[in-house]
Amino acid sequence: MNKAILGLSAFYHDSAAALVLNGKVVSAAQEERFTRKKHDPRFPEHAIQYCLKAANLSLKDIQFIVFYDKPFIKFERLLETYLAFAPKGFSSFVQSMPIWLKEKFFLKDLLKKSFIKLNLGCKKIPSILFSEHHQAHAGSAFFPSPFEKAAVLCLDGVGEWATSSLWLGEKNQLIPQWELDFPHSLGLLYSAFTYYTGFKVNSGEYKLMGLAPYGQPKYVDIIYDHLLDLKADGTFRLDLSYFNYPTGLTMTHSRFEKLFGGPPRKPESPITQREMDIASSIQVVTQDIVLKLAKTAQKELQTDNLCLAGGVALNCVANGKIQQAKIFKEIWVQPAAGDAGGALGAALCAWHEYLGEKRTPQNHDAMSGSYLGPHYTSSQVQTYLDSVKAKYRVLDDEALMPLVAELIANENVIGWFQGRMEFGPRALGGRSILGDPRSPKMQSIMNLKIKYRESFRPFAPVVKAEKVAQWFDFTGVSPYMLMVAPIAVQHRLIANDQALFGIEKLNVARSTLPAITHVDYSARIQTVHAETNPRFYHLLDAFETLTQCPVLINTSFNVRGEPIVCSLEDALRCFMRTEMDYLVIENCILKKSEQPAWQEKVNWREEFALD
Repeated sequence: MNKAILGLSAFYHDSAAALVLNGKVVSAAQEERFTRKKHDPRFPEHAIQYCLKAANLSLKDIQFIVFYDKPFIKFERLLETYLAFAPKGFSSFVQSMPIWLKEKFFLKDLLKKSFIKLNLGCKKIPSILFSEHHQAHAGSAFFPSPFEKAAVLCLDGVGEWATSSLWLGEKNQLIPQWELDFPHSLGLLYSAFTYYTGFKVNSGEYKLMGLAPYGQPKYVDIIYDHLLDLKADGTFRLDLSYFNYPTGLTMTHSRFEKLFGGPPRKPESPITQREMDIASSIQVVTQDIVLKLAKTAQKELQTDNLCLAGGVALNCVANGKIQQAKIFKEIWVQPAAGDAGGALGAALCAWHEYLGEKRTPQNHDAMSGSYLGPHYTSSQVQTYLDSVKAKYRVLDDEALMPLVAELIANENVIGWFQGRMEFGPRALGGRSILGDPRSPKMQSIMNLKIKYRESFRPFAPVVKAEKVAQWFDFTGVSPYMLMVAPIAVQHRLIANDQALFGIEKLNVARSTLPAITHVDYSARIQTVHAETNPRFYHLLDAFETLTQCPVLINTSFNVRGEPIVCSLEDALRCFMRTEMDYLVIENCILKKSEQPAWQEKVNWREEFALD
């Protein structure tokens, strides 16, 4: 008899659903991809419907529904925090209580009502279980990993109480070791600086990370002297008099502003050298904390392997520092490391720990390359393109891949839509925009004419797995674009930028791959493996045959503020709205200049809130 478990994350940010069938991860998706609302926190009805449909199941086939949080414990934290800080925070407490008392406190009833409203042909709702938040993160990190035994480090803003936790993953068990609790949080510390530098919390942290190399870490001593008491083992306490997040509606306090010389930067206002230096400083501090915690985990658990999850695990620069330090022999990061991945972790925890099912790790992970979302058949693609009178050609792969490689080599920008959509925040060759990393102008073209985003933001390289060490100072694999490493020395160029400051350094070529080389000679690497994405690998192979370069630019198929495209309609709409040159959907190729005129009733730039 099949055993199916549906995992859910919802009601905070990045709602998602994931389906585990007989222990195998068969489908997973974020709700934002269907609703087109970035970081959508609502009940993930579309993601649930997709996951069931992908496995050809109905709700009556589900044994357990597992939620990634324990609401009673979280409610306890809110009450205790208010009592600890009272009377401060009364207004935010009053605002949050009606929602808690009406919905979140009685979450099981809310979930049941939501499933009944979905009308999935099942009057009896399956049993509902609740995982702890960090347990779900740990489960998402360890259970799909290729390791029999590993240290599991979870770092985020906050779950119920935990903000950082260490677990020992062994066979089918997660054994908790210790945790740091709210309000002392590395994730919230980083988010406070995200807020202060004018970016959106729970969205703009990766912008802060990308801005850091333009600055100098001038504020590191100030952070350590005033904000943070860091111990040698990586544990820490924050001076909460500088922060507002425990009780207020903003992240930082007026004392924080005084410490750093002014109010927070207004969103969308010019970025100054101060913001760059602040970004550099908090990135250095974050890396220091993460490295110390990783060393402590290895020392205490004496294992060769490390698994990472939680929002901080998306800080691929810090991940790269752990890898370069060789603290562990192997590191595996959950590709959906944030709250969306909690849905998957909750389902896997129920399978292995609640049901006690065995786990047999393989040489590779169990995420199927993170290609767990919807896909379309060739006939579905052609039927849709015909319905909108699109002009296209159908080519087999032997003709298509060399043609696309040649188009990219001639500095065309390609929308690339094939196979299953990725689970997690990164486009990994399923829903991607591709370009030539050798082009000195491609970084600027793709930022300003395709993505419509800030000019300072770097692009990531995608490289054939067996060639990564020839182009980057990196050994091992990085299939999920969660490791940063330097460009190999032999590909670097001398940059005469001593007289330049900040973003002025952007247009100076630093390597033979200038479009993916950040100002500190780093790059966020994705390695592509023939086993997990053969068509994407085939394209890289064709590009290497033509150019002797096995590397492409890979960025997500969307514009700023928009979730990554999910459907055929999303892909064509994004293609026509931007200055992409060609769109490849499975084996169909569309040239922009040949398409019918694109008309919209509203200004699409107002459709998505800026992230």
